[in-house]
Amino acid sequence: MAALRRGTAPHATPRPSPLALAARRLRDLAARPLRAAALDVLEFLLPQRCPGCGVPADPVRFLCERCHARLPRLANPVCARCLLEDLPPDGCRRHPHDQVHAVWLYDDRVALLVHALKFAGRPELALELAPAMAAVIPRARRATTLVTAVPLHAARRRERGYDQAAELGEALASELGAPFMPGLLERTRATIAQSALGSQARRRNLTGAFRLAHPSWVRGRDVLVVDDVLTTGATLHEAMGTLRAAGARTQGAVLAWAQ
Repeated sequence: MAALRRGTAPHATPRPSPLALAARRLRDLAARPLRAAALDVLEFLLPQRCPGCGVPADPVRFLCERCHARLPRLANPVCARCLLEDLPPDGCRRHPHDQVHAVWLYDDRVALLVHALKFAGRPELALELAPAMAAVIPRARRATTLVTAVPLHAARRRERGYDQAAELGEALASELGAPFMPGLLERTRATIAQSALGSQARRRNLTGAFRLAHPSWVRGRDVLVVDDVLTTGATLHEAMGTLRAAGARTQGAVLAWAQ
């Protein structure tokens, strides 16, 4: 992953070369448990079939063209703050810096993509999904925006071997021609799953969960915060709030909104 070294200024992220992608894949395999790596090798050697319908599919795209075309598109941004407060989150104009741009509504087919990216050792899917994410980002916010990602806790990253949000963030930054800074936000502690919590518990669970590595780098900047799925809104709201406290203007980007 192309990452900014500490003490350097943000810069545009070049699109990875095929050789770099192959090296990344080998690195990810080496970082995962032996059994999971062996399963990856078997999946690579066997013919790929679309997990959505079973027809032959391009292993790079994962889903077949028909299933891709059926993924439910989302027309408008979702407000993370309204979502967290159990208010109607789509169409909100009161909280422009809590807007989250999602490509799809979460359904069974989108779940297959997210699961493959997140749990099945397919970080390279981020490169295939990034163009769809870039298409929902307003043009006025593209090249001037600094892109970062919601960080995975270190323990979960060691278990998974990579950070799926950072993979999406790097690929999206490349599509936008924007600077990428994966280590900008740091997670201070592990948090429990948000889906089973009420609105107040969600806030408490994430309060203080993030800190900024270099606050001065974001002052006066537009920062796009990337994650995989928007669920309760609490994670992105807290991450974007941490950046805004340092003087940034924020929005979010995700693959899907799980209503």
